[in-house]
Amino acid sequence: MLTAYANLLRTNPNVRRLWMAQVVSEIGDWFNAVAIFSLLLELTGSARTVALATVFMVFPQVLTSPIAGVLNDRMSRRRVMIFADIARFFIIGGMLFAQSADRIWMLYVLMFLETVMWALFEHGRSSLMPNLCRDEKEILTANALGATTWAVNFFLGAALGGFVAASLGRNAVFIMDALTFLVSAWLLTRIVTTEAHAEGQAPLRFRDLFDFSPILEGWRYIQSHANLKPILLIKAGVGLIGANWVLLPVLGEGVFKLDGWGLSPSQAGMLGMSTLMGARGVGSFIGPMLGSPLVSMQLSRLHWSICLGFAIACAGYMGLGLAPSLGLAAIAVVIGHAGTSMNYVFSSTLVQTLSEDKFRGRVTSLEFALMMTSISLSSFFAGEAIDSGIPAQRVATYVAALTALPVLLWLWATRQWSKSS
Repeated sequence: MLTAYANLLRTNPNVRRLWMAQVVSEIGDWFNAVAIFSLLLELTGSARTVALATVFMVFPQVLTSPIAGVLNDRMSRRRVMIFADIARFFIIGGMLFAQSADRIWMLYVLMFLETVMWALFEHGRSSLMPNLCRDEKEILTANALGATTWAVNFFLGAALGGFVAASLGRNAVFIMDALTFLVSAWLLTRIVTTEAHAEGQAPLRFRDLFDFSPILEGWRYIQSHANLKPILLIKAGVGLIGANWVLLPVLGEGVFKLDGWGLSPSQAGMLGMSTLMGARGVGSFIGPMLGSPLVSMQLSRLHWSICLGFAIACAGYMGLGLAPSLGLAAIAVVIGHAGTSMNYVFSSTLVQTLSEDKFRGRVTSLEFALMMTSISLSSFFAGEAIDSGIPAQRVATYVAALTALPVLLWLWATRQWSKSS
């Protein structure tokens, strides 16, 4: 698989530039996450504030995804992404002034705005990718590379973010993150491609953002294609593991602190947190490499591969709930996120290859909206459960048990698909 990645990057300069933009911006993002979560826990000591931060980091995508889908189906996706990067430079810069208890509200507002821009960027990236690839094999390779890169970036960002925050302070983290978006925007300006979907379109007007007829048209398109509907359930199922956004910071800060070496409690907590979040990145790196050989457009083969991905995720989070030490907890997190990242690649590849270009932005926006709703709900209830006195590790076992739900829904949905095809 690594050879396929190298060949794609060497022979396709546009994919290479998009990949490089992803690398620099995502590493900065995960620096950001460690700094924000540790700041909230330090100021409040409440899992609920971390859960609320997670909601502000993901749920706005549910609200903005339909508009993001319309924008990316009406305008140049590359230009939308550049705009989102420049906006995020200023938004992250604003976090330098939101680091006290009386300004937590400002931090939430900035996270909300950053998430809106992320939605514009990510839907553009996902929708543009097939235009940059030359065949379906390249699309699969590019999606696996994107998921693998996300995982490496998560590992590096989370691992280094804890170290940088502990040694240089949170301001250094926010400054580095802001600058990565300028580098990403510059790389995007160097992509040369045609975007046929935007040709012949009337100029976009402000009131068009509130015209829901394109959204309804996209919904009717999905309704008329029975093979797309069950695929949208995959990422929604993956989102149930979204409780990790609360569990990993709380467990790292409290249960699995990296004590010793003369570290202060705050430093030990940040490094414990970054260890678990880095383990999540390692799992997400392994998953696409394990899952890519299993991908098939034949439903009879694919649905068992997706069930396997959910089973692996369940085993990992059950192990996290029982782990007695930081090392074993990190191994369990690796296993859990190997399973979820496998299914992420499956769903992305199927949606991109089965959707028509002019509808792809709206299809991917609905897929992301379902996943982000699932992440928001699981994070919210995880935070409430922990603050009500339920141990965080026990909550992890509850999350593991929940993965049975998407397996059952997936098997039912694919059976309906088989009957209608």
